[in-house]
Amino acid sequence: MKSLAELAAIKERMKDKVVLREGTGDIRIVVGMATCGIAAGARPVLNAFVEEINNEGLSGKATVTQTGCIGICQYEPVAEVFEGDKKTTYVKLTPDKAKEIVAKHIKGGQVVGEYTIGGTDI
Repeated sequence: MKSLAELAAIKERMKDKVVLREGTGDIRIVVGMATCGIAAGARPVLNAFVEEINNEGLSGKATVTQTGCIGICQYEPVAEVFEGDKKTTYVKLTPDKAKEIVAKHIKGGQVVGEYTIGGTDI
């Protein structure tokens, strides 16, 4: 970074992603980002959720955030989808699975059962 203008350009590019994480949507996607999650690949999963929610124009419907330890380290990367008082826990995620969850669950309303903690053959 060599100038204030360059910093302003970076800030503008990242604006949508920051707003998305602070949104007030009805659905909340929480990705476990403790040391175990990060080591298992949670950062690309988090980024995939953020980018896909943004690309699909769902920022008014869903919010993507991160948390520390969810407590099921052997199933990392883990994301929980909260809809009111209902929670769906997705495990052993990849960026491609995150995109599929956005398409089918967040956009389409159908839980992707094979990626849930109860539906995964672990």
